Amino acid sequence: MKISYNWLKQFLNLDWEAEKTAELLTDLGLEVEGVEEFQSVSGGLEGVVVGEVLSCIQHPNADRLKLTTVDLGNGEPVQIVCGAPNVEQGQKVPVATIGTTLHPISGDEFKIKKGKIRGQESHGMICAEDELGLGSSHDGIMVLDPKLKAGTPAAKVFDIETDRIFEIGLTPNRADAMSHYGVARDLKAGLLQKEINVELITPSVSAFHVDSRTLKIDVDVVDLDRAPRYCGVTISGLKVEESPTWLQNRLRSVGLSPINNIVDATNYVLHELGQPLHAFDAAKITDNKVVVKTLPKGTKFITLDEVERELHPEDLMICDGVKPMCIAGVFGGIHSGVSENTTSIFLESAYFDPVSIRKTAKRHGLNTDASFRFERGIDPNITEYALKRAALLIAEVAGGEISGDVFDSYPNKIEDFQVVMSFDNAKRLIGEEIPRETIKAILMSLEIKINNVTETGLGLTVPAYRNDVQREADIIEEILRVYGYNRIGTSEKLNASIAYTSKYEDFRIQNVIGNQLVSQGFYEMMANSLTTGRYTELSEDIDSANTVSILNPLSQDLASLRQSMLFGGLEVLSYNLNRQQNDLKLFEFGKTYWKKDSKWLENKHLALFVTGNKDDESWNIEKKETDFFFAKGVIQTVLKRLGLKRIVEGGLKSDLFSEGISLSSDSKAIVEFGLVKRSILKTFDIDQNVIYADFDWDRILELVPHQEIVFEEIPKFPEVRRDFALLLDDGVSFDAIKKIALKSERKLLKSVNLFDVYQGKNLPKGKKSYAVSFVMQDNRKTLTDKQIDKIMSKLQSNFEKELGAELR
Repeated sequence: MKISYNWLKQFLNLDWEAEKTAELLTDLGLEVEGVEEFQSVSGGLEGVVVGEVLSCIQHPNADRLKLTTVDLGNGEPVQIVCGAPNVEQGQKVPVATIGTTLHPISGDEFKIKKGKIRGQESHGMICAEDELGLGSSHDGIMVLDPKLKAGTPAAKVFDIETDRIFEIGLTPNRADAMSHYGVARDLKAGLLQKEINVELITPSVSAFHVDSRTLKIDVDVVDLDRAPRYCGVTISGLKVEESPTWLQNRLRSVGLSPINNIVDATNYVLHELGQPLHAFDAAKITDNKVVVKTLPKGTKFITLDEVERELHPEDLMICDGVKPMCIAGVFGGIHSGVSENTTSIFLESAYFDPVSIRKTAKRHGLNTDASFRFERGIDPNITEYALKRAALLIAEVAGGEISGDVFDSYPNKIEDFQVVMSFDNAKRLIGEEIPRETIKAILMSLEIKINNVTETGLGLTVPAYRNDVQREADIIEEILRVYGYNRIGTSEKLNASIAYTSKYEDFRIQNVIGNQLVSQGFYEMMANSLTTGRYTELSEDIDSANTVSILNPLSQDLASLRQSMLFGGLEVLSYNLNRQQNDLKLFEFGKTYWKKDSKWLENKHLALFVTGNKDDESWNIEKKETDFFFAKGVIQTVLKRLGLKRIVEGGLKSDLFSEGISLSSDSKAIVEFGLVKRSILKTFDIDQNVIYADFDWDRILELVPHQEIVFEEIPKFPEVRRDFALLLDDGVSFDAIKKIALKSERKLLKSVNLFDVYQGKNLPKGKKSYAVSFVMQDNRKTLTDKQIDKIMSKLQSNFEKELGAELR
C-alpha cells in the first residue's frame, strides 16, 4: 500500500524527516518496505531553464526548421535548431540544456545531446508541454510569461511538487490502516510516546447542505445482512472534465491514473479515509430507483472491463428498477458508470458484509481497491461522513449542487467491542510491567475508551473499525506495539526444557530419508496441496466424487485439494523443463485428501520423480538416461535404509502408469512406481519419460518401529561365486529365477544377481539369455568343491524342470 508523506501531513502538522517517520511506522507494526521519491513531473524538470529567443531566422537547409539564438542567463547565448511553427524572436521559452533527460508524456525518455541538424549545430532543445511531461499538447513550443528572467529553473516556474512515498506492507488484520487517515491516526499514537503531541486534523464537512430537492432516487435495501449500512445522495449540474492538477498529483503519487474529476474525487476519498464510494450516472438509473439485492443464479452481467459474468445467487448487486448496475463493493457495470456526458450522479457510500464481498470477489477473480477494503472490514461509522466529504469535493472540482437528501439505511447499528484487560496478564505477556498511566494514555491515543478502572484491570470499549481487537490479548498487543517492542528488555537468563521424542517420530524419519535422497542427487520440492479439479479427468482411478472442494477458492486452478501427488509434481517438472532443466530428480513429502462415506480423509506420501539423464554432463561420464531400473534401485535403498524386510514384488493395476510394479509388506502395498503414461505427460507438455514412485508414508511409519535389528558376527570364511548362462523363454523373469534358487538352497546361498541379458542373433526365436551369479558361504567352515557342485547341480536341475532352462 502506498502512502504519500505530503498527504499524511494534511492530517498531522509534522516536520519530521521521511526516514524517521518510516522508522516509527515500522515500529508501530505498519512495516515500511521502502521509501521512494515522487515528482509531479518526472525528472522534476532538472536541467530545464527559461531561455529568451534573441534571434530567429530560417534554417538555410530546411524549409520547416528555424535557427535560433537563445540566452540561457549565463552570458553565453547558444544556437538551437527548432521545428516549432510558433517560435519567434523575443519569446521566453523552456529550454532543455545539454545533458538533460526529458520524460515526455508519451514515448521513452531521452537525453539532450549536442548535435547537428541539417548541417547546423544545435546546443539544446526548445520544448513543447508534452515533451516536458506537463501536458498533452504538441502544437508548438510553450511560450512563457515575458516577465520571467532568462536562466530561471523551470521547476520554480511550474511549481513542481516533490513527495516521499512509503510502501507499507500492510498485514491483513490492519483494516483500520488502509487509508492516509488511518495511518495518521496510528502515527499520532506513536508520536505521543516520543512526547510529541500533534493534533489529528480531519476534513470538515460542516459546509455540506442540500441545495435543492430536484432529483430524488428511491433506495430499497432488500438484503440487510449483506448491506448492513447503505447511504446515497444525488448531485446535479456537474461538468465532467479533467481533474485539477493537485488532485491528479495526489492520485499519481499513490500509483493511480487520473480518469475524470468525478471518479478521481471518489478515488481520492477512498485513499484519504478508507471508504470506497461509487458514482452512478443518474440518467442511466431506470425508474429513478436503486435496489440492493441478490439476483437469480446465472444472471448475465457485463462489468467495466467489458467481460460478461455469470452471477452467483449470493452475489450482492446494486440494481435499478429493471437491471443490475454494479457488483456491490467489487466492480461497476459498463452501462451505469460516469461518462463525459454525465451531468448528474447518484453517489453511493456503504458498509458491506466482508465475508460476502470476499466470496464474490474470489468467485469472479476480481481484486479491486474497493473489494480489498470491504473484505477486510471498513469503519461502519464513517459511511455518511465519507459520503458528505466526497459530495463536497465533487461539487468543488466539477461544479453542481446537492440535489436530494442523504439516504442512510442503518437499521441494526454495529456495536463497539467490550473487552476487559487484566494488569497482571499484561505484565505476564509483555514480560515486564508498563506503568498503568502509560497504558491508559496509549489506549486513549488509539481511541479505545476506558469505561472503568480497578486495581486489577480496565473495562474498555474498542471502536467497531478495530475488528482485529476483540480479546484481551489483542489489547495487550496494541499496548506493546505503541509502547515499542524495542523498549522491552531481554532477560539475562535463558530457560529451556528438553523434550523426549522417539527416534521413530515422523520428522526424524523424514530427515533420514531426505538426507539419503539428497546424497543420491535428488532435490526436495514442495508442490501446492491446492489444485484444479480437472486433473481427476486424467485417471479413472481418481474419483471426482471424492474430491474435497474449497468453498471460496482463490481461483479455479486452486479450487480443490489434491487426491494424488502426481499432478503437482508434473507441474513442477514441466516448469523446470521449460527452463532448460532437463535432468531432474525430485522428491516431496506431502499429503493427499479425499472424502468417502461422509468422512474426510488424508494420507501422507513420499513421492519421487525422475526424468532425463542419470548424471550431469561431463567429459568422463557416458550419457545415460534414467530408467525404470535406476528408479527401482533408489527405491530399494530407501526401503533398506528404513530397515524394511520381506518386501514382495507384485503387479500394478493403475491407469497412471504405462508399466509399473508394486512393492508390499505384510500384504499391504507400500510403494507403487513405474513409467507415467504418455497421455498424462502430454497434458503437461512433457515429451520425455517420467518415472514416478508413490510411497505410502503412513503405512511405512507403522512398519518401521516393528523392524528388529539383528546383529551377526562377520564371517571368517570366504564367499564362493559361481555363474550360469541360462537360455530361457522370453516370458521368464529374473524374479522367478531368484525365488527358485533361494528355495533350492536356503542355508548356504546368500545372494543371486543378474549381471547380463542378451537377446538377438544366434538365439532361437522367443528365447533370451540371462547371466546369473550365485554367491555361497558357510559361516562355520570353508566350502568344499563337492558341496558347491552339489548346490549348482540342484539349481540347474530345478531351473530346467520349472523354467525349461538350458545351460549355454
